[in-house]
Amino acid sequence: MKINPKEAHQIITSLEGGVVPKRGIHHLLVGRKQEVEEIISILQHVAQGQSDIRFWAGDFGSGKSFILQTIDTFALEKDFVVSTIDLSPNRAFYSSTGKARTLYREIMNQLHIKTCQDRSCLEILLQKWITQLSQESRDNLEPVVFGTCRRIEETFDTFKIPLMAYDFGKAVSLYAQGMLANDREQKIGALRWLRGEIDTKTESKKLLGISTIITDMNWYDALKTFCEFVVKVGYAGLVVNFDELVNLYKIPRSQTRANNYEVILNMYNECKTNMISHMFLNFGATRKTVYDMYRGLSSYKALAGRLGTEQKDQSLINTNRTVLGLKPLTPAEIYTLLEHLIEIYNANYHTDLNVSPSEIEHYMEEQLNRPGADEFLTPRTVIKDFLELLDLKRQNPALSFDDLIRSKFNGRAVVRDADDHDDIEVF
Repeated sequence: MKINPKEAHQIITSLEGGVVPKRGIHHLLVGRKQEVEEIISILQHVAQGQSDIRFWAGDFGSGKSFILQTIDTFALEKDFVVSTIDLSPNRAFYSSTGKARTLYREIMNQLHIKTCQDRSCLEILLQKWITQLSQESRDNLEPVVFGTCRRIEETFDTFKIPLMAYDFGKAVSLYAQGMLANDREQKIGALRWLRGEIDTKTESKKLLGISTIITDMNWYDALKTFCEFVVKVGYAGLVVNFDELVNLYKIPRSQTRANNYEVILNMYNECKTNMISHMFLNFGATRKTVYDMYRGLSSYKALAGRLGTEQKDQSLINTNRTVLGLKPLTPAEIYTLLEHLIEIYNANYHTDLNVSPSEIEHYMEEQLNRPGADEFLTPRTVIKDFLELLDLKRQNPALSFDDLIRSKFNGRAVVRDADDHDDIEVF
């Protein structure tokens, strides 16, 4: 493995915090060969103008977030615009209290491209396209501002949702005018509109002369319009990854859940019938969130038929399914992952810890022999515990790794289902 200390630091820091690192994911890519091949295949089809939607289902800590970050990484390499976000109690697909618009704002704030991964790339996309259009105007001996805005208008006139495209295009045009005239306030106002940050039509009309805003009701139209825009800029398409779909499952009111599921149904239908092009949507969900007939996606009958029944044998992989269950890693795959972790750990701390194959095997045996391990042991638990042992070994070099393992697993604490501790409000 070739890994630089900066990348190693981000990986170790993220894993110790129980989250998936945003950089260096390929160093941890073990046991997901078929899933990776499917992701690459889908991205190729989407780049050619198709669209797709997938649900990645597994228990807490089973690798859902890891898969979404893997999709993020490969999509960037394939020249997509990507946004990976977590759903939360304040973000939803359907709302009358601003939660859907908050979701849209988060999508726009997390946009990134291969050359800009640390902040929202919306302004970079705008500047790149406007620079191209203004150069075309100069080449054709047109007034730069007039020619640029005319080309923007002509482009958005071809989009599939005319009303949204008209206002979206007007905001882009206003940004172009501000950029070319070095008018910072106008640029900021246009960016706020495009990001869904303007709260009232009155403010929008006064600030920009646009009589509509992005709301809970039209945010998905805005997202689809933005997808068309990124293709015009020259990118392969738009990939949006929604993690923690369980937050919809937690919604206490059945009608509110149903309204959210209906939006997902609409996304499913449009992606599967190519009503929208160059878009790839992914959802990280627990199995219960997908298949529970009382609260999950399957409680919405139209979705239940499309998502199918749960595949009980987790050792089998059918990558043609819309819901892809994440199979547990095999002992051999876990062993390889732990070997990689040792190298990353040493690169981060500039150490030379040497953990023998027998010591790794000893650690795995202790984990796998814990009560409940067959059902509830997850990669997240295995990684966090192993990193803790490496910390102890680094700080206590006189102790053997085997002694540290025996000390940690003395009594073999029961592995519990994380879902059991995930309380659902019922008011």
